[in-house]
Amino acid sequence: MLPVKQAEAIVLDLVQPLDAQRDRESLDLFSASGRILAAPMAGDLDFPHWDNSAMDGYALRYEDVAHSSASPTVELKVVEEIPAGKPPQVEIQGGQAARIFTGGMMPRGADTVIMQENTRRRGDRVEILAPPSEPGEFVRRKGAFYQAQTELLPAGSLLGPPDIAVLATAQCTQISAYRRPRVAILSTGNELVPPGQPLQPGQLVDSNQYALAAAVEALGGVPIAMGIIPDRPDALENAIASAMTKADLVLSTGGVSVGDYDYVEEILEKLGGKIHIKQVAIKPGKPLTVARFHRDPLSVVYFGLPGNPVSALVTFWRFVQPAMKKLAGKASGWEPIFLEARSRQDLRAGGQRETYLWGQLQQGSSGYEFTLAGGSHSSGNLINLSQTTGLAVVPVGQQFIATGETLQVLPIGSPIVA
Repeated sequence: MLPVKQAEAIVLDLVQPLDAQRDRESLDLFSASGRILAAPMAGDLDFPHWDNSAMDGYALRYEDVAHSSASPTVELKVVEEIPAGKPPQVEIQGGQAARIFTGGMMPRGADTVIMQENTRRRGDRVEILAPPSEPGEFVRRKGAFYQAQTELLPAGSLLGPPDIAVLATAQCTQISAYRRPRVAILSTGNELVPPGQPLQPGQLVDSNQYALAAAVEALGGVPIAMGIIPDRPDALENAIASAMTKADLVLSTGGVSVGDYDYVEEILEKLGGKIHIKQVAIKPGKPLTVARFHRDPLSVVYFGLPGNPVSALVTFWRFVQPAMKKLAGKASGWEPIFLEARSRQDLRAGGQRETYLWGQLQQGSSGYEFTLAGGSHSSGNLINLSQTTGLAVVPVGQQFIATGETLQVLPIGSPIVA
């Protein structure tokens, strides 16, 4: 069995990012959230677009008020009012000021803004009650934050709300993004039936296809449901061959153990795949198969996940998720990020494999805390996996973590709750 970290390294080495030229598409800005840039972005405008006020107050010449004080005060004539969005019409001369509001364009001749709290208005005159600390106070200079035609966002950037705001400000209304990774998902087993179909004795509902499709979508991928494949070598071979023509990654569940009906490895080799992983020292999820097929123009990576529902999701989160991040064109940060947390219960493991226990990762008063899900931690018990936000790691060789001890936790799915 391969150690977990070694298996992760093999997976990330096998997966190559989508091609920035071939696998890109043009999107409007409203459709760009959650997408990854396939090309760097630059804007045609400086930001700020012009000198503007950072405060409600008065625009004036620093030299007129540099030595002002509360007694006696400097008094200036107000010659214009400049709300945001209105270009100034008057050039400020000595002894003059313009009433200006936050975001308002600075008038010619003025170089400083006095906030209104340090002034007193009397008709068309304004008294300056306290001098500015320096020339240019409360003025945002043109191009201070960004100069036109310089790189705004690099290729490989995952676009979130702040990035969308930046692109909108720079009037970048069309972006070039990597297409979404396509992931084919198939379930194997004569015992499986889809949800909604009455169960006959001995049958099981196929939850894996739905869970993995949701996990793929959450990562920005496009799930391709291939359905339930019976335990017949010909049917499985046809399904895998078909999946490889449709997808960048192929996920199957079941058929990778050592049972009489487990044909996956045999079929992968028959189809020309090279198997790189057969078993991993992880619990749950030991029977994990990973293979690569060389297809023009891009190779396809195959993940044979265990059939047990919990094992399928744990191995997805631990190995497929980082693979999808790299495949999607993300510039860096593919590897899983573990957080340190205190355990709120005693945790137990066998010690022979790296063990993952599911539960809730929460922000406590003095850091993160992990609460173990109640009930049996069996790989067949999907019920207590609901609302999982973290997987606690018990290292190989360790059998017990006491309440209050720190441990590593892999955040999962929904945001960490307070």
